[in-house]
Amino acid sequence: MDEILLRAENLSKAFGENTVLKDINFTIKPGEIVGLVGENGAGKSTLMKIIFGMEVIQATGGYGGKLEFEGKEVHFSSPFEALEAGIGMVHQEFSLIPGFEAGENIVLNRESTKKGISEYLFGNRIRKINEKENLERARNAIERLGVEQLQAETPISEMPVAHKQFTEIAREIEREKTKLLVLDEPTAVLTEEEAKVLISTMKTLSDKGIAIIFITHRLQEILDVSDKVIVLRDGVLINTVETKNTNVNQITEWMIGRKMSMTEDTEQGRKEEAEDIIEIRDLWVDMPGEMVKKLNLTVKKGEILGLGGMAGQGKIGIANGVMGLYAAGGEVLYAGEPLVLNHPTEALSRGIFFVSEDRKGVGLLLEDSIEKNIAYPALQIKQQFLKKQFGLFQMLDEKAVTENAKKYIEKLEIRCTSSKQLVKELSGGNQQKVCLAKAFTMDPEVLFVSEPTRGIDIGAKQLVLETLKEYNQEKGTTIIITSSEIEELRSICDRIAVINEGKVAGILSPKADILEFGRLMVGAKEGGKEQ
Repeated sequence: MDEILLRAENLSKAFGENTVLKDINFTIKPGEIVGLVGENGAGKSTLMKIIFGMEVIQATGGYGGKLEFEGKEVHFSSPFEALEAGIGMVHQEFSLIPGFEAGENIVLNRESTKKGISEYLFGNRIRKINEKENLERARNAIERLGVEQLQAETPISEMPVAHKQFTEIAREIEREKTKLLVLDEPTAVLTEEEAKVLISTMKTLSDKGIAIIFITHRLQEILDVSDKVIVLRDGVLINTVETKNTNVNQITEWMIGRKMSMTEDTEQGRKEEAEDIIEIRDLWVDMPGEMVKKLNLTVKKGEILGLGGMAGQGKIGIANGVMGLYAAGGEVLYAGEPLVLNHPTEALSRGIFFVSEDRKGVGLLLEDSIEKNIAYPALQIKQQFLKKQFGLFQMLDEKAVTENAKKYIEKLEIRCTSSKQLVKELSGGNQQKVCLAKAFTMDPEVLFVSEPTRGIDIGAKQLVLETLKEYNQEKGTTIIITSSEIEELRSICDRIAVINEGKVAGILSPKADILEFGRLMVGAKEGGKEQ
């Protein structure tokens, strides 16, 4: 009988009357890569919280069933106990110290020390940090990742999002005891090329006997790297199957309980004759980890324009600069009139809205309800949801706020207990849908959307993309979408601008050969003209 590293028997979990996991059974062998998939709210995060000993599980009554690690039943009461046993986890939301360098984060709380004067004075309790050895350990971990651009000396605050993700993984790799590594959406912020590097690293770790639980919504990656896939739906384990015996369509049907039919008709070229609504000239943006310098770009009224490119090359910085979240310079004309940069209210008051890639840091009020999050921008900028009270005074129209939220909860299929539920209690994918609902409520003329499907399952991804397309067609709203997934942009956009080294390397039709996109992303100037 093959050795079993992790065994789950009849795992169940309820939060109050809401059952989120029911009788989950599976095993994982040493060195095995297991893909874990399911729609947002299917129970993936709760299952990982049980395995990693997150405090919220114990604080809400614990769980039912049994968990065995290396043949012994375990009840981790904290992540520290799980780490000590040999289980590491890279969360979807980063847990890095921005002011520290990558290397310092990689060895944090496990630093090598050496004797110093303080030890002679105070004993072993006070030792000196061995900076040289720590730096060498961090560099070795990064080398195992195979990411040449990542430097141990780079501060986290100056990194692009992709490099932060690699730093998180390097930290777990550096732990000597790690026997099981949980990766929660590690490729969500990576381009296809960067994801390939990570997948190669996962295979290397597997060869060394480290088992991996790989959570992702990119199903092809599951097939490319995993030995088997576990499919959850509504808290129930639907199937466990070897990846060689299945395919993307079959996994999708197990996940969502219905057949998928992604729309391929993008009506490309339908807005070629439209007038220009935004003209960007010589734009620079001072955003850590991004590179926008003397960028020129024209956006046509009513089109869906995609912004693609490798991490750190500038695609994320464009919207952040135009919307005033980071210092920017150059010239931006909106409807023929200059747009004042570095003043967020200027863009908002003129009908431009932004759904940020940083949904927790910028996009949401986590301690507030779903309905208030959705209504807040329209309330502040457009004075919507107000009703007159006692003549001159205005009060919040609570009923209108609730009805508006219910409309978008239904339309976007936001999984929640009610519109009153706190946003911080939602899964990442549902939080993203709340961000979109905020944008739609503002009814903007121009909508910047950055990484709209990051961390969203395939069913919700289709829903979000089709909703954006439908909104564009019905309202005539100009939409600029930034995404790390070129195929996602090709499925919805009229044109796609590839950003490289802070400038537009070229603008292509979504029907262009994928190799043309690849050439532009790595700096070749063939196949597209800078605009």
